[in-house]
Order: sequence, then structure tokens, then C-alpha cells
Amino acid sequence: MKVPFLDLKSQFESIQTDVRSAMEEVLESTQFILGPQVRNLEKQIAHHVGCRYAVGVSSGTDALLIALMALGVGRDDVVLTTSYSFFATAGAIVRLGARPVFLDIDPRSCNIDSKSLLQYLNDSAKKAQKIKAIVPVHLYGQCADMDPILEIANHHGIPVVEDAAQAFGASYPSSKGQRAAGCMGLIGCYSFFPGKNLGGFGDGGMVVTDDKALHERLLTLRVHGAKPKYHHALIGGNFRLDTIQAAVLQVKLKYLKQWNSARQDTAKYYDEYILTEEITKPHIAYRRENHSYNYYVLSVRNRRDELKTSLDECNIGNAIYYPLPLHLQECFRDLGYHQGDLPHSEYAANHTIAIPLYPTLTPEMQDLVIDKLSQFYGPSVD
Repeated sequence: MKVPFLDLKSQFESIQTDVRSAMEEVLESTQFILGPQVRNLEKQIAHHVGCRYAVGVSSGTDALLIALMALGVGRDDVVLTTSYSFFATAGAIVRLGARPVFLDIDPRSCNIDSKSLLQYLNDSAKKAQKIKAIVPVHLYGQCADMDPILEIANHHGIPVVEDAAQAFGASYPSSKGQRAAGCMGLIGCYSFFPGKNLGGFGDGGMVVTDDKALHERLLTLRVHGAKPKYHHALIGGNFRLDTIQAAVLQVKLKYLKQWNSARQDTAKYYDEYILTEEITKPHIAYRRENHSYNYYVLSVRNRRDELKTSLDECNIGNAIYYPLPLHLQECFRDLGYHQGDLPHSEYAANHTIAIPLYPTLTPEMQDLVIDKLSQFYGPSVD
């Protein structure tokens, strides 16, 4: 039996009638750029997550880029973020001429460590005056611990841009009540890459905010900074969400709660039956219901790369998120980081591996994955 890491085909088969109908409507209208489906999706997403405004954009990467542009991030500014994330988190910062400062992660959740953030700001009072944003990442579908992050950011007057690319549908038990991932900072950014919990048939993203002025600025930046058309007070970009992607996402949004619930059940099954002592299962920082489980990521004590090879040979899908932390990437060498600077991020890069998790994953498939893990490391010893 093959166990793919992700199975989008089975998902499509379950909703293809609705999807084809939605796509056909766009084809007949020929409104392929910013058609009515985009505006409808924006309203639905804003309502779904509990923010006042949403702006559809061309990708999760562009969501981060336009969010930072809207805040005026530019040359020689500083943006604080985690070192353990997809490259886009830092790439968007550098593309604007700003400098990322990488902070270490909580070793259990792999999310940015608020203590690391506080220590940096306390030790860098002069640098803090140049800091234009803090970008926490809600990694793997679980929110960073946002209450202390927001308290620190508010104390220093620094806006927070949430990278919620992996966490659409996740929530956080704030002291102010349950909050959706992406709706706690000044701006939140989502990705609709096909492999996400809410994924399109290509690239797509969304930016959300409660700030009316920022919303207007985002709308203008999305179309090359033009308002009205051909009159440019700002320099923006071509960040528009395709209408056909919006149509597909509207259909999929109806199923998201059901799919995320299935992901949580699948994660619970793994939690109960992966019993190998060499493996640490994903830490649940809050409640399982808060976690959207974009990925199910194990931390293994030893032989991670050998395990990957073994799973590959057994036709069991797997992936490493991420094999090299951002502060050690070649393109960031000039920032002056060295091996050992952020030990928790470096440990995660060398010891984590994701195994299959998606709504249509069957118990039989899970049992095969669990058996292979047990065979590789040996069962637990009572």
C-alpha cells in the first residue's frame, strides 16, 4: 500500500461537481481578474475569521510582502521574526530592503519564543527604535503564544503581522476570548497554496485587518498603487487574486470545518498509537480543537535522515519542514549568524519529520505508517 504525503485527488473527487460549476461560472463571465467571486470570498473570509476587512492577493508570499509595504517597511528597517519557517517569511522582509532579526523558537511548539523576543528588545533599546514590525509564524497549524507577544509589541509600539500561512482555521485561547489565527495582530496573512487546509488550484493568499485606513492602503497597493486607475500615489505591485481561484476557494470554504475536524481526529489517532520512545509527538500547546494540523510533525532523537530514507523506500510520504533554519541560509550570511546562535531552531531542523495527515487518510494507512515507525525504532519498553 502506498501512503501519499498529501492526496488532493481524493479531496477533489468529493467536491468536483460544485467546483466545476463554480469554475464554469467564471469562464462564462470572462471576469478573470478581481471578478465578483473575489469580493464575495473576501467578505466570507473576513466573516469566517472575525476581522472587519479582507483583501485577496496572489499568494501567501505576496500577502506578507504587501502587509509589510502597507506598514511602510523599507531600507534599513528591522523586522523581528522566527528563524524556523518557510523562506517567504524572511524573503518578504529582505525584498523591501529591511533586515530580518531572527529569534529562537519554543522547543516544544516550534513557534517563536516570546522570551527570546523580550530579551532582544530589552537588550537592544537603541535598535528597537528602528524596528518596524514583529512577524510571528503560526507553524504547522498551531498559533504562537500571542498574548505575551502582543503585550511586548504594544509596550514597544511595534505592529504585529501574523504569518498564518499554515494556520487558516486555527484559533488561540486569548485572555480576551477565542481568536482566529491572523486576527490578533494589526495584519494577518494567509496562504491558499494547494497543500494548505484551505487550498486553491494554484497560488493565492489573503490579508486581513480591522484597520480601515490599512484596508484602503492594501487595496491600492494590490493594483500597482493606483487610485484611481492609472494615477499612482503609491508604488505597489500586481498582487491580485485570480477570480477562478476565489471561486474554487468559496466552494472549499464550506467544507473547511469538516476537513479540519477530520485532521484533528487523524492527529488524535497518531497521538494514541505512536508509542515509540525515540519519537516525540507534536506538542498541543492549548487544546486539540485550536490546532488546524496543516502538518503532523514528529521530533526524533536520532537517525532522522535514515528514517526518511526508510519511509521513502516503503512508499510512505514524508517531508522535512525545514532542513536548514533561516539564520543559516547562504543568502543571509551577511547578517552575521553562526551555527549555535539559535540552538532550538537548529535542533528542530535536524530532528523533525512530517508524516501524512489529511482528511481522507484512512486508519489502515495510518496503521501502516505507525507500524513502519515502530519497526524502524522499535516499540516502547514498559
